[in-house]
Amino acid sequence: MRKPLVAALSALALAGIGAAPAVAAEPTASGVGKSVDTDTPVSVVHDVVTSAGAALSQVTSPSPRLKAVTLAGTVSLSNCSGSVIRFPNSADTDPALVLSNGHCLTTGFPEPGEVLTNQASSRTFGLLNSSGTRVATLRASKLAYGTMTDTDVSIYQLTSTYASIKSSYGISALTVQDTHPTAGTAITVASGYWKRLYSCNIDGFAYRLKEGDWTWKDSVRYTSACQTIGGTSGSPVIDQATGKVVAVNNTGNEDGERCTENNPCEVDANGNVTVREGINYAQEIYNIPACFTTGNQLNLNASTCTLPKP
Repeated sequence: MRKPLVAALSALALAGIGAAPAVAAEPTASGVGKSVDTDTPVSVVHDVVTSAGAALSQVTSPSPRLKAVTLAGTVSLSNCSGSVIRFPNSADTDPALVLSNGHCLTTGFPEPGEVLTNQASSRTFGLLNSSGTRVATLRASKLAYGTMTDTDVSIYQLTSTYASIKSSYGISALTVQDTHPTAGTAITVASGYWKRLYSCNIDGFAYRLKEGDWTWKDSVRYTSACQTIGGTSGSPVIDQATGKVVAVNNTGNEDGERCTENNPCEVDANGNVTVREGINYAQEIYNIPACFTTGNQLNLNASTCTLPKP
């Protein structure tokens, strides 16, 4: 599991790279998977150099497939990435929501089996425009939902409505797809923390993805082109054809270890374990809209809601 950033700017200076990351404004608890890494000075340098170098490559040789996907609507957290989202039935007058990972909570990792709902929060998020410029600071009124059981997700309710964000900053929320994603889909992982886009395809799905004490169901596996790093946790995974969010980025196997922190393994229905070093993953979110009702209010008792309950 990755830990918060403390020396990225120093690492960039040592590496001679001028691109600076969106640095955390406050210290936070340790992160999981693709939250920010400070395990060692070497790991910091590796992650920052990889990110900055790849970002420079994208600037000089942009992929045509990325033209329709930008950073508009993404947000930077103190330790992770996220996005302003809406559901197919959300109204413009509803309080806006921010999607990230459960392991990105400032209170630390939820324990296996732990589900947090409707907890007061004043957490802030840096709202980005299409070019990755921070145009506003949004504030939460509560953590509507957070867990690392079966999935790895956090959803904050904001003090702003979709209409007020659109009116003030010209930025629309990203819509969550409410159907299961499809293998082969061209996707973009949009990191508000690093202000960077990663392009690849959905390679397939892991029946179970196990990392340390946590197990996630039906996880999205990327093709190898999406080499996400620390700080990309919570990034929206966007379908390049529709612009909808189909998953939330959360982890990857870094060292080829088996089912350990930072090294998730796949477990099939028969209990067979597969380790894919260097491959990264996301968690599905198509089942989340069914758990929110009028006014973007959480309702875990809805008949079609399958999210874990407290």
